[in-house]
Amino acid sequence: MRNAKILRLNKAGTPIDWISREQAATLVVKDQVVWALGENAFEIRGGINRLGRQSVLSLPSILASDGSVKVGNFVPPLVNDYLFRRDQFLCLYCGVEFSPELLSRDHIVPASRNGTDSWTNVVTACQRCNHRKANRTPEEAGMELIAIPFVPNRYEFFYLANKNILADQMDFLKTQFSGNGTWQ
Repeated sequence: MRNAKILRLNKAGTPIDWISREQAATLVVKDQVVWALGENAFEIRGGINRLGRQSVLSLPSILASDGSVKVGNFVPPLVNDYLFRRDQFLCLYCGVEFSPELLSRDHIVPASRNGTDSWTNVVTACQRCNHRKANRTPEEAGMELIAIPFVPNRYEFFYLANKNILADQMDFLKTQFSGNGTWQ
């Protein structure tokens, strides 16, 4: 996959970044890779030596790099692209799937009524449902949510943040999804 990235983990196995092949190659040649998982999915070809042989560096799809392991609370950035992917491009009021340009962010408790702009107070809505709900709560508008909004954990966020995930990367990430591999 041409646009695929390599999943970089810390040495404890926690995702920290999606990196390019070149960044991964730098970690490999600097001997900063502690362990790796998945297929050797990428190759970087180098120059040809005087014997006519070309150097080839095979890179795994998942690698863990050396360095400190920082543990702390993780709150992913609330961006519409990630929100729409979290809600699987469904309007959480009518249940219809839409293309991203026909979706909007709806505040369950409207912002004008002190509702927060947070993962647990926003859902994906089609323009029609968002307009119908207006400046009311779902209960006041007589509209029921078809799913409960949630804050993606670190592993779910890494899924949301990359549109070109390889199968072994997805298998690794989904083991830590809320509900053990399924959305709530």
